[in-house]
Amino acid sequence: MTLISSAHDSLVAVASGGEHGGENESLNPFVTGGGALIALLLLLWITTRFNRDR
Repeated sequence: MTLISSAHDSLVAVASGGEHGGENESLNPFVTGGGALIALLLLLWITTRFNRDR
């Protein structure tokens, strides 16, 4: 086996995700999206507070 073919086999094994199909059941998409929305709104609020002089 060459280095390239063994690296390819390793990457294919990692990309397939093993037995679970790549899905993580512990992450709820609504909680993740809600957390991202809150974080972005907080960053927007902070940005508008620092830009009062414009």
